[in-house]
Amino acid sequence: MSRMSSRQCSGPMRRRSFLQIGGLTAAGLGMSDFLRYEANAAAHDATHVSNDHSVIFIWLPGGMPHMETYDMKPDAPSEYRGIYSPIKTNVPGIEVCELLPMHAKIADKFAVVRSLHHEFPDHGGAHKRMMTGRPPKVPTGTVNDAPAVSSIVKSVLGKDATRGTGMPTCVSAVDRGRQGVDTYAFGAAYLGASNTPFIVPGDPSAADFKVENIGVKQEMETRLDDRLAMLKGMDRLRREVDGNGIMDAMDSFNQQAMGMLTSDQVRDAFDLSKENDRTRDRYGHHAYGQRALLARRLVESGTRFVTAVWENPWPGKTMPKNCASNWDSHAVNCDIFADCKWRLPNYDQALTALIEDVYQRGLDKKVMIVVASDFGHTPKINPQRGNKSKVIQPGRDHWPKAMSILVSGGGAPMGQLIGATDAKGETPVERIMTPNDMWATVYRHLGIDYNDYLKNLEGLPMQILPFGKPIEELAPSGLT
Repeated sequence: MSRMSSRQCSGPMRRRSFLQIGGLTAAGLGMSDFLRYEANAAAHDATHVSNDHSVIFIWLPGGMPHMETYDMKPDAPSEYRGIYSPIKTNVPGIEVCELLPMHAKIADKFAVVRSLHHEFPDHGGAHKRMMTGRPPKVPTGTVNDAPAVSSIVKSVLGKDATRGTGMPTCVSAVDRGRQGVDTYAFGAAYLGASNTPFIVPGDPSAADFKVENIGVKQEMETRLDDRLAMLKGMDRLRREVDGNGIMDAMDSFNQQAMGMLTSDQVRDAFDLSKENDRTRDRYGHHAYGQRALLARRLVESGTRFVTAVWENPWPGKTMPKNCASNWDSHAVNCDIFADCKWRLPNYDQALTALIEDVYQRGLDKKVMIVVASDFGHTPKINPQRGNKSKVIQPGRDHWPKAMSILVSGGGAPMGQLIGATDAKGETPVERIMTPNDMWATVYRHLGIDYNDYLKNLEGLPMQILPFGKPIEELAPSGLT
């Protein structure tokens, strides 16, 4: 085995030693293997127009209730409209729920599409339908039979997507215990495991939040002996590696992995303590807010696709009475009105902070923010006995026939309502769309030809998006 003392390095590190720097184990997928597989998977027929655009995809598991957010029906019968009222925004004609007052101040910086639909009422099927842009072969479960969009983005853009910054191409930030690739249908299917996102579990608002495999673990120094020049930390390691020519001796994939472990830019991008207190306060000291802030830092540093999963705004803490751990607002899970009163202020704070921050930093042409969920919820309220409350309470059930999404940035015209549902919010009646139109819009923003093809495991061509087209109203200025 090559030896590296604290003073010099006599040769290249072997793979096992290198991977141990970040605390990785040989039993799992090593970081350099991960990057090597990523490059191999990029050898396909799909093409893209080179740009530095990024996407922040906010995912709301369980289904955002469109009737309590962006598609309120104040004139519908009481069993439909619920107890909350719409409020006016700074854009005439656009109204949002009274629980979203911060939205009302910046409606000129977002657009709402109120006419998406699909055919999968189960969470599993809906996750797969939404995440892949393809109707799943199996209508339940979250193991993909087609690649998630984030995996396609990673595969098409390839290992140079972040332009030498060392940043991961795609990142998914989730609650701890929910980091399995199949939890939210993040799987890469025939594109291979190397094209799944870099998953960051945990609550970024927690004092002990830490991103694994970014930087060198202090506890590894003793185990690595003096061979890895760890005694004075990361900066000294990098100077010694560069000075002794080890980087030239490693293959390019090990170099990328070393970059992930030693790059100041990577380490800083994941370090929320670099933000001032005022910014962190504006986003909110909860999982929604700090995960949004992390997403902004990542795309600003070069990551191309960040999925921020907003499930429970306060994971690990005692749930308020009659509220749910995610957006699944059946009456058996929660009182939907109590849940919205607790959940939506956190959502309102985090999302508007992200939107305003992106615009204030001049990133609104480079970065597109998309907010979506598995489906909407039944326009008609369905009272049932709550599992926790043991009393009859209001709720809404799964409703893929109508749902709303929000889009901000991407150089697109904002301050728009696109599409509409009927008087009871049951069915789209104007600009009827599917999730594929949303994804075609995202691919266009990233410069990816969604009509192009990838190869499946049998070497057969599979179109990136089998149908759908970009949302015309969200075309950047000058783009026909």
